[in-house]
Order: sequence, then C-alpha cells, then structure tokens
Amino acid sequence: MTQTRAINQAVILVGGLGTRLGALTRETPKPLLPVAGRPFLHYLIDEVRRHGVEDIVLLAGFRADKLSDLTTLYPGVRVVVEDSPLGTGGALRHAAGLLDEQFFFINGDSLFDVNLWDLASVSDGSMATLALRKVPDISRYGPVVLDGDTITAFGEASVADGEGLINGGVAVLSRAILAHFPDAEQVSIEREVYPLLAREGLLKGRPYDRPFIDIGVPSDYERSQTYIPDLTRRGAVIFDRDGVINAEVNYAHRPDQIEWVEGAVAAIKAVNDAGLYAFVATNQAGVAHGYYGEADVVALHDWMNVQFKARGAHIDAFAYSPFHPEGAVEPYRKATDCRKPGAGMLERLIGQFGVARDRTIFVGDRESDMAAARAADVEGVLFEGGDLAARLAPYIADLAAKA
Repeated sequence: MTQTRAINQAVILVGGLGTRLGALTRETPKPLLPVAGRPFLHYLIDEVRRHGVEDIVLLAGFRADKLSDLTTLYPGVRVVVEDSPLGTGGALRHAAGLLDEQFFFINGDSLFDVNLWDLASVSDGSMATLALRKVPDISRYGPVVLDGDTITAFGEASVADGEGLINGGVAVLSRAILAHFPDAEQVSIEREVYPLLAREGLLKGRPYDRPFIDIGVPSDYERSQTYIPDLTRRGAVIFDRDGVINAEVNYAHRPDQIEWVEGAVAAIKAVNDAGLYAFVATNQAGVAHGYYGEADVVALHDWMNVQFKARGAHIDAFAYSPFHPEGAVEPYRKATDCRKPGAGMLERLIGQFGVARDRTIFVGDRESDMAAARAADVEGVLFEGGDLAARLAPYIADLAAKA
C-alpha cells in the first residue's frame, strides 16, 4: 500500500463574493452563511480537524472582519487577508510564507465528503492532486478528463454539458505549484493554473462516489440546510485496541510492542472511506498498576495514527480508561463505568461527536467488550481472530447503506 507524506496543514478559500446568492452575501462571506444554525465554514473546519489536521489557514478577502472569532473558537486557525481581490491563485500566493511543503487545499463554499488521507496517498508528493466527483450536469463546473490517475484536460464552466467528472473542491497541493503561476497579480487557479498543469501532465486526480454539495446557488444553499446536518451525523465503528487492532501484548505502551492484526489497517481505512467515524475505546489498566503513565498512552495513540495516515487511514478519536479497582496507583484505583464492561467510553465518543447510535458497532475480542456494547445500546461484533477487514466488510457496507 502506498504510504503518504505527513500533511499537517489545510488551506481554505473563504474570500469569494457569492454574487449568485444575491442579498444573502451582500454583507456576509459565502462560507459564513448559516446552515442549520451554524456557519457553513464551521462544518468544513470540523471535517478537517477530525482528520487530524490542526494547522488551518483561511484565505480571506471580502468582509474578513467577520472571521475574527474563528481563531479563538478554533485554536490553530490563522486568517490571511488580501488587501484587494487576487483570485483563488493570487490569494494562495499571498500566503506563500505560511505554506507547508504539502497541504490540503479546500474550497470554502462546498463540502465533499472524502477521506483526505486516501487522497494524500494518491498524491504521493505530486504537484497537485484533485478529488473528483461525477455529476449529472458539468456545465456549472466545467469538465475534467481523467486518464488513469492523471488529469489530461481541465475545462471551464459552461463549455460543455451532460454527465462527467468535476473538481470537487478538495485537493492536495505542493508549495512548488507557485512556480507555475503567471506573473499577473490576479490569478485563478482553476482557469489558469490547473489547465496548464493538465497540459504538462502534472495534475493528478481520483474520483470519489461520496456526498457533495456546493452552496453557491440558491437551490443548493436551501438544500444544504438538511443535507449537511444529515451527512455530518455519522455512524461509527468503535474498535477495542489490543487483540483487535494490534496483537495482544500485556500492557503494551511502546511502538516496538505493536504488531498490527491482519487486515486491521485495511479495516480502519474501509471505515474512513465509507464516511463513518473510526474510534478506539481501550482499557489501559497499566496506568492504574503503575506500569506506565497516561502520557505514554497518548503518545502511543499519536504514533499509531501517524502510521495509519501514512497508509490512507485514520482514527477520529481515541478513548481510554486508566482505572482499575485493584490498581497500585491511588488516583486510578477505583471502579468506574469508564472501564469496560461499562459503557462510559462509548457514551463519551457518541456524545462528543453526535454519533448516530443506530448506525454504530463496537468491535471487541472479549465478552466485556460485548457487555459494553449492550450497555451503550449499540451492536457488538466479536472478533476471534483472522482478517479483521474481511470480518467487518459486511458490517461496514450495511452501516454505510443506512446513511
């Protein structure tokens, strides 16, 4: 499986005027329009952050003052304001000093529900890689012609119609793309840069059959009021850790103790690709017994996610219980519902992320895991060895079909 370079940054375009929305965007940037009581941009930031990307750069222009509270609400968000309209490419060049070697590049007025780490695995360090979506009418967006994973033509809106692939507004870019920008102050990355890269064979793409919405026209903005809340209320696969994701080792707490269970990484990626949350809930009584500390648990989970991301996958959140009723370390020596067979960890994940309980399973290798699933009112799936991806494939397909 191709391993991706680490990407720790997302750049989001939020400077568009939104003229097709009329009075709605007269004084409000399009990405800040309310969707079900929240600014649309907040959904995009949440999606980026759940993929583990914390450094978020907003490229702003029109009414940038209305973005001022975001840096407080979302630590790690930075706002770069253009003094005059520079176009999508010009805005990116204006922020050149802040750009990482590679970064996710996202339109601020559309939501495309793709696994960012899968897209990064396709990119593999290339100049630009776009997430593509098949739509019934490309005339609003412009056609994209794909040959394998190379985009050979990138067109403008209204030059063709009918079914075809379009740019879904999510990309992985290399900072080196700036060298391909024309010298003009105003630059459109869609009309000038992407077509040039396509002609030179430097533009890659991958199609995704995933939910997509662009709020740039009144009908889709109205549809977004129910479409986006329904989309972002996801089902989940919650994994036990030891014996399910990694081979059982007593009190594992270091990377050198981790051996992946057959099919474990593929199973996590399948969950990601299906648009479901992937969580881990694990008892870590070694903390209570004094064998290692909570910092060791967190560090190991961070390391595990780095390994998953390098393979196109990720865990949205880890929950762990450091308690045991017979622990040697007094603060952790207690009985608690947080520890399986209690449902505390599962309930915390479900509540924190607004998970659809009826589209959620808990995968474990012990009866205590199944008891926790019953207590949380979710389906338990007992894993007794073998290929985890094969074991979970029908469950993942069923959960995805219920969305």
